[in-house]
Amino acid sequence: MLMVIMIKAAFPGSFDPPTLGHVNIIQRSAAIFDELTVIIAENRLKKHLFSAEERLEMVSELVKPWKNVLVGLWTGLIVDFLKERNIPVLIRGVRGEGDFSYEFELSMVNRALNPEIETVFLTTDPRYFVIRSSAIKELAFFGGDTSAMVPPLVEQALKAKFTVP
Repeated sequence: MLMVIMIKAAFPGSFDPPTLGHVNIIQRSAAIFDELTVIIAENRLKKHLFSAEERLEMVSELVKPWKNVLVGLWTGLIVDFLKERNIPVLIRGVRGEGDFSYEFELSMVNRALNPEIETVFLTTDPRYFVIRSSAIKELAFFGGDTSAMVPPLVEQALKAKFTVP
């Protein structure tokens, strides 16, 4: 008897705003795993430019090309989301040494909370090495060109946020 195993993974983040780097990690993860859930993390301790609903709407639109990608919103611990949905793999994107150090420590905390969760680190595509959400928001605030950093729908949303009526 042939047994088919479906491997699910999750890619959490604030996605404030979603960047081309995020889309690249989603595309690559969707090619590796049978099902990928992008989790819009709503951290009430952080001040976000876009509401959780706006981020959910943008990411949902951006993942339409991949039929095996789902999008969810979560306000609690990511390990609880994964346990609730029986997702064993957590995807984390890393741009450099600083990211890796932070993500490694976070993976240790997640593993302590749920030893069944495996964290997979994907290094960024070199084209997106310097993309940081905070820099994108600042650039957009001053009317700078963000087209090389974010998808067109996000660029339009940024312009709408910073246009003075």
